[in-house]
Amino acid sequence: MTATISLPDTIMEWPAKYNEIPKAVFEEPGLWRLELENIFYGEEWHPIAHRAEIPNPGDYKAAFIGEMPIFAVHGDDGKIRVFHNACAHRGATLVTDSAGNKPDFECPYHRWLFSSRGDLVGCPNSQEFSPSFTKEKFGLRELRTESFSELYFVTLSDRTPDLRSYMTEAVSEPLGRILGNGHGLKLLGYQKVYYDCNWKAYVDNDGYHAPLLHLAFKLMGWQGGKGAQIITENGHMAFDAELSIPQKVDALEDSSIVQFKGDPDSKGSVIASTFPVTVCTKHMDMLNIRYAFPKGPRGVEVHYTYFARDDDSPELLAHRTRQCSNLLGPSGLISLEDAAIFTRIDMGNRSPGNAIFQKGVVDEYRLDLNVKQNDESGNLPRWEHYRKRMGFRRAAA
Repeated sequence: MTATISLPDTIMEWPAKYNEIPKAVFEEPGLWRLELENIFYGEEWHPIAHRAEIPNPGDYKAAFIGEMPIFAVHGDDGKIRVFHNACAHRGATLVTDSAGNKPDFECPYHRWLFSSRGDLVGCPNSQEFSPSFTKEKFGLRELRTESFSELYFVTLSDRTPDLRSYMTEAVSEPLGRILGNGHGLKLLGYQKVYYDCNWKAYVDNDGYHAPLLHLAFKLMGWQGGKGAQIITENGHMAFDAELSIPQKVDALEDSSIVQFKGDPDSKGSVIASTFPVTVCTKHMDMLNIRYAFPKGPRGVEVHYTYFARDDDSPELLAHRTRQCSNLLGPSGLISLEDAAIFTRIDMGNRSPGNAIFQKGVVDEYRLDLNVKQNDESGNLPRWEHYRKRMGFRRAAA
């Protein structure tokens, strides 16, 4: 797909300095249609579902890419497929619940019936259909799908590179650790939240803010250790950091909730964020995927999805269940302040000028992929990838 609208260059000419981002990029309503075509419907991979969310034949999960409704289904042959959530006849949506289990999918409009493999298996009065009609031509439209560690991604472009090349080893290695490194996962549950901000304000989260914004780090006496921030030219980023926690946390009546059981795939915190909007986290013993669904120029719905390993002992399973949303959920001990700051960023950027990144910037006129763990400059390659995808011109130095 290609963009069908454009904006005057004067509205969104990018500054010459790489550490400056136009504040208008958060608030210009005309950008949304371009973002849909150039990013969400373009050459990007979007995580949709982990096999643990739809483990049984007939299990399905609904989602969106941009404004386009889709759903993933576990077929009766064991294969997971992703389809457009639209009847192949007249386009009515087939799935209205966020998740469930069905042996087949029936459109309520004209009772066309589709199997869990997407085949059209029944349609009333077909003897009176057009001469060229055959059931084989009217199966559900399947999206291009690839998986990594049982996390299923889709893309709407046939020009998108294969998934592993797209993620690069720099991001796939920490993502693999978050997703269990070969261990199967089981779904614990969801928390869903709506943030009142542009989707780019939600994902513009940097390594600089964590110990400064989130007071729980200080209240609980947590100490950061060695760590790294990994970034790629196509907008992905990852963090790998050590954490040490006191034996007793006076700020909590029951500090067992923040105990680190020592899951071998983490020294404390691992984060992998894929462009444009998905964040996967293993913080201490919590395993989490945050699927994000922008709701137009303003508003983003985030589904915090929590997992355990399927070979966890009963004690570790109970620990993960307690720790997951209480630690890094929408109102978790660490992440409580995020909702407020997303909105304040979004609101403050209605003022004129540029947002100017500072920490970690060595050369304002060059993009640097070598950043430290707590630098905010790690966000700049993501912004540069966004600029290129959108086709905005950078001003001359």
